[in-house]
Amino acid sequence: MTVSTPIVAGTSYYTLKASDKQSFDLAVKFYQEIVGLQVKNTEDDQLFLHSGQEFPLNSVTIELKLDNQFKQPERKELKDEKLTQDWRSLRSNVVFKTDSIELLYENLKNHPNVQVQAYPSNLAPTEVYALDPIGNLIGFTSLKHPLSTVPPKYKKIDPELLTAPTTSAELETTGSFEQRRNIAVMTSGGDAPGMNACVRAVVRAAIYRGCKAYAVYEGYEGLVKGGPKYIREMDWQSVRGWLSEGGTNIGTARCKEFREREGRLLGAQHLIEAGIDALIVCGGDGSLTGADLFRQEWPSLIQELFDTNRITKEKFDKHKHLNICGTVGSIDNDMSSTDSTIGAYSSLARICQAIDYIDATANSHSRAFVVEVMGRHCGWLALMAGIATSADYILIPEKPAHSKEWEDQMCDIVEKHRSRGKRKTIVIVAEGAIAADLTPITSKDVLKVLVDRLGLDTRITTLGHVQRGGTAVAHDRMLATLQGVEAVKAVLESTPETPSPMIGIIENKICRRPLMEAVKLTKQVAEAIEAKDFKKAIGLRDSEFVEHLQNFISMNSADHNEPDLPKDKRLKIGIINVGAPAGGMNSAVYAMATYCMSRGHTPYAIHNGFTGLARHESVRSINWLDIEGWASRGGSDIGTNRSTPEEADIGLVAYYLEKYQFDGLVIVGGFEAFVSLNQLERARNDYPAFRIPLVLVPATISNNVPGTEYSLGADTCLNSLMEYCDIVKQSASSTRGRTFVVEVQGGNSGYIATFAQLICGAQASYVPEEGISLEQLDLDISSLKQSFTISEGAAKSGKLILKSANASKVLTTEVIADIITDEAQGRFDAKTAIPGHVQQGALPSPIDRTRAARLAVKAIQFIEDKQEFTQPIHYSESFDPNDTEISDTAAILGVKRSHLRFSPIRQVYDFETSLHTRMPKIVHWEPVRDVADALVGRTKVTKK
Repeated sequence: MTVSTPIVAGTSYYTLKASDKQSFDLAVKFYQEIVGLQVKNTEDDQLFLHSGQEFPLNSVTIELKLDNQFKQPERKELKDEKLTQDWRSLRSNVVFKTDSIELLYENLKNHPNVQVQAYPSNLAPTEVYALDPIGNLIGFTSLKHPLSTVPPKYKKIDPELLTAPTTSAELETTGSFEQRRNIAVMTSGGDAPGMNACVRAVVRAAIYRGCKAYAVYEGYEGLVKGGPKYIREMDWQSVRGWLSEGGTNIGTARCKEFREREGRLLGAQHLIEAGIDALIVCGGDGSLTGADLFRQEWPSLIQELFDTNRITKEKFDKHKHLNICGTVGSIDNDMSSTDSTIGAYSSLARICQAIDYIDATANSHSRAFVVEVMGRHCGWLALMAGIATSADYILIPEKPAHSKEWEDQMCDIVEKHRSRGKRKTIVIVAEGAIAADLTPITSKDVLKVLVDRLGLDTRITTLGHVQRGGTAVAHDRMLATLQGVEAVKAVLESTPETPSPMIGIIENKICRRPLMEAVKLTKQVAEAIEAKDFKKAIGLRDSEFVEHLQNFISMNSADHNEPDLPKDKRLKIGIINVGAPAGGMNSAVYAMATYCMSRGHTPYAIHNGFTGLARHESVRSINWLDIEGWASRGGSDIGTNRSTPEEADIGLVAYYLEKYQFDGLVIVGGFEAFVSLNQLERARNDYPAFRIPLVLVPATISNNVPGTEYSLGADTCLNSLMEYCDIVKQSASSTRGRTFVVEVQGGNSGYIATFAQLICGAQASYVPEEGISLEQLDLDISSLKQSFTISEGAAKSGKLILKSANASKVLTTEVIADIITDEAQGRFDAKTAIPGHVQQGALPSPIDRTRAARLAVKAIQFIEDKQEFTQPIHYSESFDPNDTEISDTAAILGVKRSHLRFSPIRQVYDFETSLHTRMPKIVHWEPVRDVADALVGRTKVTKK
């Protein structure tokens, strides 16, 4: 039996075994002299061969191993089959693509001891099959589709991350064979959803780059204990199906021994014995601190091992340096220098789901609930859950108050909410919540205050380890996968002088940060809290944390306290939804309205889009109680449609905006909202009503709004689609031998299909930006055949192919499924699955809820800031629409790489938009396609 890894992004890597030295030597001779591979490296009982310039196989690497326990296939049976059976119907252990099929065939048929078959004829072969000396059936093909003998051109992809999102040039191949390293991955500390996705990414990215991948089981304990039980080599199939599994399959454990030098000495010895020279650790600040200390001590550790004869001189010379990289797995999101950690948003999703459920019973009985969430030193979970569920009060360690103060504050807010008709009360307590004197504040303390001072029927819900459970949400799968791939790249690029990197994310960009600098900042927060320097503790948190905290305080006060602004600064602000419904629209309206109230502005909802305004004058001021609970509701409660102002009657739109004397307008929506903003800005010369600050908050599942890399609703859509695909994939696995072709929404944007492929592990995704070529479809079907052959009878073997609805008008979802079924010739089949509007989601995801709040507040602040430019020119006859300061008052609020920015609509519409495709000219997520394809072993055909 041959252990093989399928073709990975144009690269084939196979491990073949021989049972004795004679067979081993014959195999080396066969692959050198006949196939044309070159010996690149030799080790004990194993040898590596790689394709060279003179023989153009497509990046082939073969590892030959001498294994006395291996049972070699009987060659006699295969020889006999040559006489009676077409070898194309047999399972080929190895399949190579080649541009020199004729030369290969000549080499094979002229060798007297090699059995060979050629198809369709010996004169013009396009497929050749041969038996190697150790009993493997080897296939060679030059086919690009069944009716052609022209060899295809392949795209060699490199799993680059979002380091250059504006272009997707042809990228380099996997690198030279001499740079091969043995990379180990380990999970440590508390488990977090998404750790399995990180391990999967590290393993496959390492194999793709020509390295060996290892997993250290049971965290640092496995490192200390060592041996094949704890340090195992991983192949491509070892991590199949791990994306949809929670926790960590390679285990994690606390280890006291590793905290001592003797334990780290054992860990170093075991890594060296396994041949490992790079270690990627996924864990919290304690785990990453241990990893960096391990690297700092490495020179002295290996010197001691050599001096005590525990390692040889050869191994000492070979392992002088250990490269370390950290990816942060922590549900608390307590690591500085990154916006989110692996598992944090999954944990937040569990909390929000629980509170959404609690809301119903709290409302039914007019009860108060005290919900305790994790967060010993960090209140991120409590803060974000407070925003996402519009909780009445939160208690977090970063912002304590004296006992009397927090009790008075909480009771004051709860009483005001209740007096305005709210029937339920939700108070969220972080487990590390403290008073100003560092006295812990427990759930029981909060319950006692609510009962004794307000007389509320109160219950406590402690979520505990439920917050760690379940599969990872879409964001964590994406984050863990991209960080894992970047971590492999980082250790390969590191030098002995390079500080250990930590992989993080800022807004929308994967980035590297010095590991110890991030850990130092993280620990300073706990130290500041311990020293009762709470202002410093808040300052040390990332700016986004501080921003969210200020927003929560503002929104939570709404119209209950005296407004922040004097009367002459208070504004009338209109809010309108345009386009298809998207998760987060209601959250944005709620956040805008409550923030407006806290400032003293009057928020107005324009119902049913511009059509509702023009036809029915559907303008209503917003009452706090009417929108209570909207932060966690899906869809659009103020209504939405796709009509632009010009389609609805732009003159009437101007009339009503003037009638209500709006000082600013916020548009929430997708591409139609984008076009609407442009129409209003262009019409300012004719209609003074539009000479007010105009801002677009992008919201569409397609994520195709120019001027931003993220739109509200996209994450909700991805989560809905991910859950759907997980279920469909489970069905496919249960049936064995089945592929589902899933039709994905997104218009002319392939964003949803691409990221769904990344987070679901689909074999391929077809997107409008690329279309579907017959060559590519043929390659993907060939890959499916190989995948089903390799995983025959195994669990988790269901396959998915994702197709954007607009990827092809001819090759529809049903047609693709029929072609796959026909080409499979009974070995497997394909079914269609069309989730349709299920993809819009029900309740918005926590990411869309909290981002909606952040963007909403930013939008209102934009309107406030731009009053100085718009008020003087509102009725001015000398109005100049080309004045930059004036044109900049109509803008799109969006995420651009690592920044949140306002982009003038005129600039974006004129220079950054492809109007006929309703897309940005630059596809910022294009490099992610390469990563998604590489991690499932997909080969791409380049366009001629």
